[in-house]
Amino acid sequence: MLAPAVAGQGCEIWGIEFVSQGRHSRLRIYIDREAGVTVEDCENVSRHVSDVLDIADVITSAYTLEVSSPGMDRVLFKPEQYGRSTGETVDVRLHQAFEGQKHFVGVLAAFEDGEAYLHVDGAEYVFPVENVQRARIVPQFD
Repeated sequence: MLAPAVAGQGCEIWGIEFVSQGRHSRLRIYIDREAGVTVEDCENVSRHVSDVLDIADVITSAYTLEVSSPGMDRVLFKPEQYGRSTGETVDVRLHQAFEGQKHFVGVLAAFEDGEAYLHVDGAEYVFPVENVQRARIVPQFD
């Protein structure tokens, strides 16, 4: 429902988070575009998305709408984002422990058939995306 409004502003939806905080909630929409996201992009998308949400009236409680860039330490929301992030260092947190661990940091070597291949200290781990609670890019400053 929101994708056309975002695309109309020359951006794509990178991810969406809805956090309920008692009587007030937060809807955060991360947008991206090849040339990078500007403050003006966030403002324009926010106005258009706000109009769509007001008309659709799908969120019945009070909420704050936030539109931002995914940033350098972007969260990977969708399987195709894993494929676009191969070669990056990622911080992965799992739903269920693998070899006694739920937290891994390593290089995303590949993404195939719904599985992320992570190189950590000379070892390779393979995680189905369904078991990934959160994966985030770890910026590297050389």
